[in-house]
Amino acid sequence: MPIVNMTLIKGRTQEDLEKMYVEVTDAIHRTLGAPKENIRICVNEIEPQHFAIAGKPKTGPSS
Repeated sequence: MPIVNMTLIKGRTQEDLEKMYVEVTDAIHRTLGAPKENIRICVNEIEPQHFAIAGKPKTGPSS
């Protein structure tokens, strides 16, 4: 059972997240042959100020 654990900066819409779930599930199914019903995706969203790049807090969602 593939389990994908992602960390994203908060700010994306629920619609965008749901599209991503489908695309990631399809990619794992296609490349590993895992049945879609066995694929799990866990998304951890963090506040931009809790993520730093080059010592500076991120200011918004990544694209």
